[in-house]
Amino acid sequence: MDHLSFILGYISYGSAWLLMIIITIVSFIVQWRFKSKFNQYSEIALLSGMSGKDVAEKMLRDNGIYDVQVISVEGQLTDHYNPEDKTVNLSPDVYHSRSVASAAVAAHECGHAVQHARSYAWLTLRSTLVPVINVASTLVQWTLFIGVMLLFFAHNPYILAIGVAALAVVTAFSFITLPVEFDASRRALAWLNNNYSVMQTTGEHEQAKDALWWAAMTYVVAALSALATLVYYASMLMNRRN
Repeated sequence: MDHLSFILGYISYGSAWLLMIIITIVSFIVQWRFKSKFNQYSEIALLSGMSGKDVAEKMLRDNGIYDVQVISVEGQLTDHYNPEDKTVNLSPDVYHSRSVASAAVAAHECGHAVQHARSYAWLTLRSTLVPVINVASTLVQWTLFIGVMLLFFAHNPYILAIGVAALAVVTAFSFITLPVEFDASRRALAWLNNNYSVMQTTGEHEQAKDALWWAAMTYVVAALSALATLVYYASMLMNRRN
């Protein structure tokens, strides 16, 4: 801990702020690229003619999962798996569409359902931490701003320290999410590759792989963004205390 404090003490505000700006720019580029890829592959019809709903239901059945429901939810790119009520939630663009993109996204979300059914360790850990993250996220919202004000005007570092600790928990959670997302894509692509009734050409599979890779990159930059923010506030705290 002392070694970490020593390192953060030598990170200037300017360096930490520059890091945040760089990560923000990279995040914008990755988000734009992902949406661009999704829109591109949404225009490519799946030769099998299966909809996202069809793909999801088939993947669940092929994995022996019969207690998970596939439903449509409002919004764009709102697709997710809910382990609490065991539902694969697909946005209308995925649920109804018969495109390469919809098949890839539907299979990815079912990958999470398979993780749940197989008690995948990283998903179990992530689900266990959700209540803690909810509390930590609330603390971050209130303590960072107030903590900075108190640090600069009252020389009181304690509230900001609480905020930094909560932000560290949120950052750790974002990194724990990475293996969960990468594994879900791996399961999805492996299943798609072995199901020619869903994806009938190598080209379709490569397009699905490309779309899911860029989707995974959005989680990577989100984790890096959280880390950059943590470094910024932690360096502020350490520099001010020193």
